[in-house]
Amino acid sequence: MANELSLDILGTSFTITADEDEAYLREILAQYRAAVENTQSISGITDALNAAVLTGFLLCDEINKMKLHKDGESAEVEKRTLNLIARLDQALKKTPDNG
Repeated sequence: MANELSLDILGTSFTITADEDEAYLREILAQYRAAVENTQSISGITDALNAAVLTGFLLCDEINKMKLHKDGESAEVEKRTLNLIARLDQALKKTPDNG
């Protein structure tokens, strides 16, 4: 079911339609507003378009860093799992009852 959400941010107003729950859309809007405020605070940028563009860039950077961190964790878990399997395999080969 499509939901509409009216946005008013950085002096711009428009309405979006999405299949997501309205509460979820409001949460995303609140997160974006906080991100824009943070960007403006740390950069000193007051121009709405520049603040929106820089915020988008910083959010993409954050997403990519999270993906890289997750991928690194996955690789480490896989490495440890394979190591454990190899050690278990070795231990089972040494057991006199396994055959």
